[in-house]
Amino acid sequence: MSLIRFAGAATLVALAMTAGPAAQAQDAATVRTAQQIRDAALEDNRALEIVTEITTRFGPRPAGSPSEQAAAAWAADWMRAHGFRNVRIEEFPLIGWERGQDSGAVIGRFAQPLAVAALGHSPATPEGGVEAEVVRFTSLEALQAAPERQVRGRIVYIDLGQMQPMQDGSGYGPQTRVRGQGPAAAMEKGAVAYVMRSVGSDYDRLPHTGTTRYVNGEPTIPSFALAAADADQLSRLMAMDEGAIRLRLTSTARTYETTSQNVIGDIVGDERPNEVIVLGSHLDSWDQGTGAIDDAAGGAITLAAALELVEDGRRPARTVRVILYGSEEVAQPTDDTGDGGGVYVRGVGEAAVAQHVIAGESDFGADRVYALRLPPGAQGSAFQTVATQVLYPIGVLASSVPETSGGADVGPLAQAGVPVFRLSQDGTRYFDLHHTANDTLDKIDPEQLSQNVAAWAGLIWLIADSDVTFRPTASE
Repeated sequence: MSLIRFAGAATLVALAMTAGPAAQAQDAATVRTAQQIRDAALEDNRALEIVTEITTRFGPRPAGSPSEQAAAAWAADWMRAHGFRNVRIEEFPLIGWERGQDSGAVIGRFAQPLAVAALGHSPATPEGGVEAEVVRFTSLEALQAAPERQVRGRIVYIDLGQMQPMQDGSGYGPQTRVRGQGPAAAMEKGAVAYVMRSVGSDYDRLPHTGTTRYVNGEPTIPSFALAAADADQLSRLMAMDEGAIRLRLTSTARTYETTSQNVIGDIVGDERPNEVIVLGSHLDSWDQGTGAIDDAAGGAITLAAALELVEDGRRPARTVRVILYGSEEVAQPTDDTGDGGGVYVRGVGEAAVAQHVIAGESDFGADRVYALRLPPGAQGSAFQTVATQVLYPIGVLASSVPETSGGADVGPLAQAGVPVFRLSQDGTRYFDLHHTANDTLDKIDPEQLSQNVAAWAGLIWLIADSDVTFRPTASE
């Protein structure tokens, strides 16, 4: 049996989380305060002010770039000015990547330009570009199964088909796998370059960038994303069966040694300050837009939610830690570079990690929260009942699906044994904008942004001003 305890400063409530009847009680004052915090957040525009500041002052913030570093310094100053304690910047080494100029075109009989974007951390082409016949596949597995003679000396093109918009964003994983692993598979068979249909659900002629993977610490081959309309065009040309189609691709991308950083600040608990709740997001972005939905919005949501907890002189029992992680967007050649989530876990130490109560991250845009996913064992628990009481009025439902991964940034905490939660956002339009030049401030709906803050603030107060635990007990 697993027990979950919910209490305010003066009241302890122990309730069985297993199925079956249980005596039920709750601290009405704690719930009432959470509801007041929720309602106040709905009327507050602080998150919009924060995301406006970040995207306007610093624009795009590629990992390790001067703009990411300047944004981190600004964020630390902002935290200090707004009452956060123990504010620090945690630097770590990084291999930075700079796009330079990129272009693509069909050459020869059907000559025409293509809207392309170099994929992150792919190398530059030789001066003047790469020209070669293109060979098309409809899956990563088809490329992996192809004989080397079909690929060697050619440009590999994978057209997985258009990603479908889904509320939970579940179409992204299968597509991004092609982006991460495809260049290496193409290189292994002797390809000179790699192109793929953009990982996105839109038909704007704006290609989606995103990171590729290193192989044995080295970059692969020049790699590019095609805007959806251009991917369709290239596939149609190849289906005409009127001879080989040739492409010219150019990129002046470069890598360089630099640093990224995590920005950390605490709302210190007044009773059990060593018990820590982590609210995460990432500060870096891709270079084509201004990183508003990915992920300045997440930082704004978590910072604003933390401040809602201490309005009117309130102070939670536990410490609420906001972390703006660095270098979430890019793969790196070694485990020691470019892993903000891992850097935090290694830096804080095993003993401190054991005192982390729970962690969650906001990294799925700024559209409304529709569901709460709690750690395993909490489904049907007393805490879920109380959380639903606070969140249901703003349209957030309790999910029966447990949360285990947490996301890219808090994932290392989950792997270290820290329970994680997720406030699931509506991602129907997220991949229309993600990693494109369209990721800009005007895409944020202020009302939905405030609903996010209200959900985070109400939920976190319930956890922070209590002694609820989500870790397995010794009897389990």
